[in-house]
Amino acid sequence: MEAILPKTLYRESLHSPIGAMLTPIFGMHYFLTLASRDKRDKVDPKDFTIEDLNGETAGRAPGSINGQQFIIRNCQDSNIYILDHMATITIDDCVNCRIFLGPTKSSVFIRDCKDCKFALACQQLRTRDCHRIDFFLFCSTFPSIESSVGFKLECFQCYYPELEDQFKAAGLGIYDNNWSRVHDFSIVPGESNYGFLPLNSNLAEYIPLPDVEKFNVAMNGSKEFSVVPYTLGSRPKPSDESCLVVFFNDGLSQERAHKFIAEMNKTGEFVIVQSKEVSMQPQDVVRVFNNDSYAMVAEQGPVIGFEFNGNGVCAACQDSLMAINKGSTGAVFASSSPAAAAQQIESFYNFVDIKMAV
Repeated sequence: MEAILPKTLYRESLHSPIGAMLTPIFGMHYFLTLASRDKRDKVDPKDFTIEDLNGETAGRAPGSINGQQFIIRNCQDSNIYILDHMATITIDDCVNCRIFLGPTKSSVFIRDCKDCKFALACQQLRTRDCHRIDFFLFCSTFPSIESSVGFKLECFQCYYPELEDQFKAAGLGIYDNNWSRVHDFSIVPGESNYGFLPLNSNLAEYIPLPDVEKFNVAMNGSKEFSVVPYTLGSRPKPSDESCLVVFFNDGLSQERAHKFIAEMNKTGEFVIVQSKEVSMQPQDVVRVFNNDSYAMVAEQGPVIGFEFNGNGVCAACQDSLMAINKGSTGAVFASSSPAAAAQQIESFYNFVDIKMAV
């Protein structure tokens, strides 16, 4: 709405990024806003809803959602691909569907679904009244299930060109995956409502990869190319030997962590049990590692920690660090022996759990 006001009382601010605004003089609080300021992008709920599918394939391509909320409901026998980042998503009353969800900043709610397969990444997963569900899961907090049975889980594993940037847009750190640490609100004594898919299950065996032409994306579902590192989670460890490796933030820690994982995966003899990116203060470093050598560098930013497992893993970690850093381990801590690693892993991940609880 436009108005004409006395020039003697107002002067025009020509630097407003939105439109002309009259700045009050003599303490009077009036504003003139051009009509263009009131024009805002309108969101059509239909663009962010998929419902009532039966034997169909549908979804959204990268760049089509951009952090909006989304809804999927009342679908059966269908393939659904949401290939973008979202704020939250609710999925209700779906049967025998294969559903891929891009990174979700907050919560994924799944209710009253049966015989479905999901691949998803989120800050929080909550399910209720669901039966026989398979998950390829990234969850930065502990997944919550309620009144649900027959769940089988595996670590999220996927690559497509836009995925890493979508994780960043959703505020999810690729090393903060607690996919296997399930909180079950409906525990039955002597029974378990969830378990694990076979080790090294491939995403494409459970959810068909999306058509490149239809969704304008080339997806790879193998762990070797995954944006999120593949972790063993709460499964039994294959060896009694583990090693803690922590990359301190020197501006290249993300790059070096990625190279280190690739180097350790070359032989196929070692697995990542768990990983975490977390901020530490100098006093935390001294307490966790019983060493002040890395105390000051900890102030430069979050550290990235891994528990690697396998026979001879400590020596292999040292060799891999020397290889990627061309003769120097750099700003990296690595356990010297399995005996030392056991205490260091416990101390580091106890610290992580305390940080998560705060």
